[in-house]
Amino acid sequence: MEAIIKKELISDKRLCRLLAVGVFITLTTLSAFVRIPLPFTPVPLTLQTFFVLLSGALLGRKLGVFTQAAYMLLGLFGQQVFTGSGSGSLYLLGPTGGYIVGFVLASFFAGSFLIKEKQSSSAVFIKLLAADFIILFSGMLWLKVSLSCGLSKAFLLGFLPFVLGDTLKVILATVVYNKMRARIKEALY
Repeated sequence: MEAIIKKELISDKRLCRLLAVGVFITLTTLSAFVRIPLPFTPVPLTLQTFFVLLSGALLGRKLGVFTQAAYMLLGLFGQQVFTGSGSGSLYLLGPTGGYIVGFVLASFFAGSFLIKEKQSSSAVFIKLLAADFIILFSGMLWLKVSLSCGLSKAFLLGFLPFVLGDTLKVILATVVYNKMRARIKEALY
């Protein structure tokens, strides 16, 4: 029975990588619908950052960036994949557009620093937290531009309210990454 469980269902690594990209695009999209509006900011709390971080960490920087860029392009070209069933260029120019661009950057960062060798849980946590802060920083900077406000107001609206929730998502992403890392690497590379 154990031999059956360990048997690869799909042995073609290219197909596995393609499926993994599709899965992470889908997870990023579905997690946009886990949305908690915050009354004091135009930016809702979502579950997306969890999957964005895992896409880079588990798939590596090339596939992670491809995954998040494809997600962004799907929304840009009209697919309702963004939070609140949003899509289109106007959505990306709105208050949350900077976070979506940050998804691509964070996935690149996570994939660049976590793909190679096994690392301690604390090192994984710190790297994923840094990647998450890239999302928050990108979002905050764009929020400053889109709302024509000062940097301190953008920090209070677009960065600070999300630190606690995102830290919890990073803790969970660290646990999932450590559990899945070896198996995903074996399946994809």
